[in-house]
Amino acid sequence: MVRFWDADPSALFVKRLGKSPTELGNSDDEEKCPDIWQLDNGDIAVIGRDLTAVYASRLPNGVSIGPDERLVVIPGNMLSAAKVDIPDA
Repeated sequence: MVRFWDADPSALFVKRLGKSPTELGNSDDEEKCPDIWQLDNGDIAVIGRDLTAVYASRLPNGVSIGPDERLVVIPGNMLSAAKVDIPDA
C-alpha cells in the first residue's frame, strides 16, 4: 500500500499551539497532560489519552485507524485555545 503521507520521526518540537495544559486547567503541572505542538516540518504533534481500543468498534463510516496509528482525545478547550495559532488553509 502506498502512503501519501508519513510522519517524520526526526522532526523537532518548535512551538506549542494554544495555551499550556496548566493555563487551561487541564493539568495541575504534573508530567501527564495533553498538549498540541507544531513540529519543525509543519506537522502537528498531539499528546492525549489513547482511546484507540475504546473507539475502534464505533468509528464512523469511512474512518479507520491503521495498525501504527492511535486515536487520542484531548480536551475541547485545548483545541479552541490553539485556534489563534493555526493558520487558515
